[in-house]
Amino acid sequence: MTRISLIHATPLAIEPVVSAFRSNWPDAEVFNCLEDSLTTDLKAAGTVDSAIIERFKILGRYAANTGADGILFTCSAFGEAIEEVASDLGPLPVLKPNEAMFEEALSSGKRIAMIATFEPSVPSMQREFELMADKLNPDATLQTACVPEAMAALGNGDVQSHNRMIAEAAGQFSDQDVLMLAQFSMASALDDVQKQVSIPVLTSPMSAIRKLRISLGKA
Repeated sequence: MTRISLIHATPLAIEPVVSAFRSNWPDAEVFNCLEDSLTTDLKAAGTVDSAIIERFKILGRYAANTGADGILFTCSAFGEAIEEVASDLGPLPVLKPNEAMFEEALSSGKRIAMIATFEPSVPSMQREFELMADKLNPDATLQTACVPEAMAALGNGDVQSHNRMIAEAAGQFSDQDVLMLAQFSMASALDDVQKQVSIPVLTSPMSAIRKLRISLGKA
């Protein structure tokens, strides 16, 4: 059985990605590692510093030592640190949360939109997207919106309001070629968003699962 280690910086990401695995890769053996002080410490530091990078390396090595066949990080604000983990662990597949979604979006058109709910993640995600676009689709453009109130609602257990606010924000991007939901915790809003816009809508968990399956020869 294929063992996948999921590493989270917020508990809000756990249920959406585990649910996505159950629906789309039920044969995978999925385990969760939560280190939710990372989000607080990133806000305090203001950037992904060397201390945070080292902590990510420790988490990556721990997951590898459990026998993981692949590692998926679900925390979208830490791209630089996850790249260091991938380099540290060599051939073991290590995915940043949004790289698979970005690849799918860049193959779907030039006008790309993204909605986020965690403001500190947006600058690093924009940089990651631009670097990937330079290689895969240089003419691509990215429009973004952030709805932090939706994350606050989700944190209070109000999934319905979370989904509604994201769907309302999606309306402004109806003229784009594809729309991405940035955070793993946003996956529950997919159905509501798809009712709001007629363009393809991508979520981080679904895209990441597809890429992992291909990487491990399980597609």
